[in-house]
Amino acid sequence: MGRDSNKTIETDSDAAAFLAAVEPPERREDGERLATLMQAVSGEPPRLWGSSIIGFGRYHYRYDSGREGDASRIAFSPRKAELVLYLSGISDEDCGPLGKHRRGKGCLYIKRLSGIDMDVLEALIRQSWSYMADKPPT
Repeated sequence: MGRDSNKTIETDSDAAAFLAAVEPPERREDGERLATLMQAVSGEPPRLWGSSIIGFGRYHYRYDSGREGDASRIAFSPRKAELVLYLSGISDEDCGPLGKHRRGKGCLYIKRLSGIDMDVLEALIRQSWSYMADKPPT
């Protein structure tokens, strides 16, 4: 498999325009707030990956299977039901003081930013950004 087999690739679409169209308004506001935070942490502009993921930075990966491609170092998607943050290198223990959330493999799910500790969230984003600089998946 080559690089072209990846479904989620960086696009030239306007990330701010995508966020401006997110519904409901509360999800849009949370998405814009999260984009501002991730941009401040990363120093990178928001880029739209695929049709609904806002990513910051990039890295190249190559698996033992031969599959390779590019992905964002940190990212999120303002989905209808909740925000999905794509963060690596964080543990359940790291997320303990965050507030109301749930975890999946490589994902953090948050219904509303008002229900979490933003300082803890910022620390998690910084931790993931650093982790991806030092140890990208291979």
